[in-house]
Amino acid sequence: MKIWIRHFLHGLSVDRLSRTGIILTTAAVVSFVLLEGATVLGMFHNAYAGLVTYMALPGMFILGLMLIPLSWFLQMRKRKQSLKALLKERFAGEALESGPFGALLIRSLLLMTVLNVVFMTFMGTQAIHYMDSAEFCGTTCHTIMGPEWAAYQYSPHARVDCVNCHIGDGLEALVRAKVNGAWQVISMTFGVYERPIPTPVKNLRPARETCEKCHWPTLFHGNRIANYTHYDQDSISTASYTTLMLKIGSGEVGQESGSHWHVAKSNHVTFASVNDDVEEILWVESRQPDGSVRRFVNQRMGAEENASATIVRTMDCIDCHNRATHVFEDPSDAVDLRMRSGQIDRTLPFAKRTALGALMGSYGDRESGHRGIDQHIRATYERMDSTLLVSRAAAIDSMILATTAIYDRNIHPAMNVQWGSYPNHLGHRDGGGCFRCHNRDLVDEEGRQISYDCTLCHSILANDEDQPFKYLSTPEEYMPRATREMRRYLRDDFWESVEK
Repeated sequence: MKIWIRHFLHGLSVDRLSRTGIILTTAAVVSFVLLEGATVLGMFHNAYAGLVTYMALPGMFILGLMLIPLSWFLQMRKRKQSLKALLKERFAGEALESGPFGALLIRSLLLMTVLNVVFMTFMGTQAIHYMDSAEFCGTTCHTIMGPEWAAYQYSPHARVDCVNCHIGDGLEALVRAKVNGAWQVISMTFGVYERPIPTPVKNLRPARETCEKCHWPTLFHGNRIANYTHYDQDSISTASYTTLMLKIGSGEVGQESGSHWHVAKSNHVTFASVNDDVEEILWVESRQPDGSVRRFVNQRMGAEENASATIVRTMDCIDCHNRATHVFEDPSDAVDLRMRSGQIDRTLPFAKRTALGALMGSYGDRESGHRGIDQHIRATYERMDSTLLVSRAAAIDSMILATTAIYDRNIHPAMNVQWGSYPNHLGHRDGGGCFRCHNRDLVDEEGRQISYDCTLCHSILANDEDQPFKYLSTPEEYMPRATREMRRYLRDDFWESVEK
């Protein structure tokens, strides 16, 4: 067997080109087996090893296979010989003699072909699994995808692979994604990609095909209490509380109200926006099962602009949950969260103001950001009271670590990602959010404004108050009449929503 293999390989090696092909193919097989075995055994695991194992080596293997027949074709033309004549020249007579199962050479070629097909199938399968992994998407093009990868790891969907939303099911989606990926490789190679990566992603699969595999609007129901703690920038970082009862709803029978009314099957909502960022709405149209239609038109826009709208969408999940996975934090909210969790000690003087001030500095790169945050915090407390650097050293170090972590998660100078680069449309505390559509400017043909009642999607139990459920208590008589009436209205709305 060994002698025949040696003769077989020698026979295939008609020139340097074919020998190069044999060397490339053999080296690719041996390297792939060794690297795959090391990965299975857990000896190493990183994106760059995956690039070599599942992309470079398969390419090397296929190139080697292609070089062998190419070299034979070129030799046949050069020598002006037929394939049969060249085979007789390169292989001994017994290799070409017919037997019960055909000539030995033919059997060997068929066996090698089968082995090559099996090996390429295995490599291709492994390559697809590798390219479908979140690690491949987030770490292979580290600089470009660094911001999205950092945000993804802290998101509610951190256990959902990127391909589940960005590609979805079906051959058509896979082919389209790979074609788009080829352009992304070219963009990365020649540095022609945009900084930051623009949103929204135009080729994202419809939410009905992705989000609703796990989240089924028809069965959304009930209410959910949401508590938010915010801290002032005073010396003791005074806490204030905002408590909402979110009216989830689904738009179905018995759940006609609530935030998910917009995506219920019985409600068809379309809208037009000025541009892709969906910040400025031209008109909103609601179509009901009985065929009735109401269109609310933005009165601030000209009639010609409203009529010529080209960006028209059917409302779905991502029109509100536009940062469902790649969530970039608001700096003030990020500091509040770390203070609430104890990562930043609020007993430090002016803790909120100091951490926020460090984050809002302008830094040219990540290393400068780390140094700047450290220097800002230490310099602030040294000016305030130099003894704090010794007496509260552990708390100050913890603040620096937590603030630096906030910076690393949200700020990426190499991609021009700064605070506010990716606005979040969920809610309306720091941006348009719900009020992009629910505002006084959108009016129907009868002159009725689209609803913008605060209690439409949530009951308000406290809004930056000193107690988390303050509005459930009876209003004090010393309060202005308007305040008392509003408090009663909010309290009654809460109980009515609970008792439904």
